[in-house]
Amino acid sequence: MIRKLHEMGVTSEMAYMAGAASIGASFLSWFTSKKAEKAGIDRADRWGLFIGEWAPTFFAIGVALHLEENTGRR
Repeated sequence: MIRKLHEMGVTSEMAYMAGAASIGASFLSWFTSKKAEKAGIDRADRWGLFIGEWAPTFFAIGVALHLEENTGRR
């Protein structure tokens, strides 16, 4: 999968940026849900945590892509 992403032009920098953006999206989602919805803080917390789980995934993909970029096919 990582090799295919690399072949498609996805770089480790893109994955790192997606991870950083998802941290911001997590906070924004939590804050918006907390203020805009009447469901209470429980739903806001769940939304924030759901989107917050994306960051480590993107960072892990970034590390794998970085390794792929540096080693390439031998």
